[in-house]
Amino acid sequence: MPTIQPRFPLGATVITPGAAAAFADTNVHPAHYLQRHRHGDWGEMPPEDQASNEEALTEGYRLMSSYSIAPHTTIWVITEADRSVTTLLLPSEY
Repeated sequence: MPTIQPRFPLGATVITPGAAAAFADTNVHPAHYLQRHRHGDWGEMPPEDQASNEEALTEGYRLMSSYSIAPHTTIWVITEADRSVTTLLLPSEY
């Protein structure tokens, strides 16, 4: 459930070349999606994956969000279990 306060640290943020190109092509800024992710808005993740993210917040597992930034363009945001790194990437780059 999205909150006003950040729910976890992002750590270092990195972006893959494909995701950077997708953001440039769509004129969308990645910070918006990082903030959604950090506040518990998991985007278009299925309900069972959203539930897994909620559990991961307390158990220290990896967190993942999925956002459509344009028609036929999806970005994933993944925060590692130790919260040291958050990566923005295309599904094809996983």
